[in-house]
Amino acid sequence: MRLTPRGGKDVLGSVETLSDGRAVLTVKVRAVPADGEANQALVKLVAKALGVAASRVSITQGATSRTKMVQVEGDGAVLERSILAAIGR
Repeated sequence: MRLTPRGGKDVLGSVETLSDGRAVLTVKVRAVPADGEANQALVKLVAKALGVAASRVSITQGATSRTKMVQVEGDGAVLERSILAAIGR
């Protein structure tokens, strides 16, 4: 995921390709990137969008970077359908 803190609203965006060829889901949150606030907002937003508890969502890479790897515990097929629905695909 590619996180934009202070993005004006909390929203899952679109899938984009970075210059190195990696595909990322863009995410905007209103929270500031201080004291982990933007990361917490990301976890809550992803949990809400996928219909899972926030405790099942964790940032596994990139805690201090805009590009993050997020892990969500649950049934992969169900989560895939949920995320596609959340981003309008």
